[in-house]
Amino acid sequence: MAGKGTPATALVARQKVTHRVHEYTHDPRAESYGAEAAEALGVPAGRVFKTLVAEVDGALTVAVVPVTASLDLKALAAAVGGKKAAMADPTAAERATGYVRGGISPLGQRKRLPTVLDTSAGEYETVYCSAGRRGLELELAAADLARLTNAVTAPIAATD
Repeated sequence: MAGKGTPATALVARQKVTHRVHEYTHDPRAESYGAEAAEALGVPAGRVFKTLVAEVDGALTVAVVPVTASLDLKALAAAVGGKKAAMADPTAAERATGYVRGGISPLGQRKRLPTVLDTSAGEYETVYCSAGRRGLELELAAADLARLTNAVTAPIAATD
């Protein structure tokens, strides 16, 4: 696949962060992009994190949670000192991040948004997140992901 570079991969390269880029063929019929990535890469789904954009008290906020879980909106609001959280409008999320849904990376976003990384990321030596398009994953240390996104770490995942 041509055009592997994305703002996310450019950022980790520029910051000289140890990482690996994993590419797989995305199936447009896949119901869950994250589960598809875990299966394609042969890694436990708990190590693959999805990037969700929510609104906390009217401000767009990024939540990074394992693909095996859903987002606990109350916990997200509390993590950033807010009162009320709801999922953001998909168009607003795409506009703010510069990425398309299913390929939103927590890294290299058009507009730097407050980010919360679920505490479970710390359980793994490396985690996977979108590299900025469907079929492209970035593997890096959770500490590097948190540092590059200025993320707050908090228990924001709710098991389904």
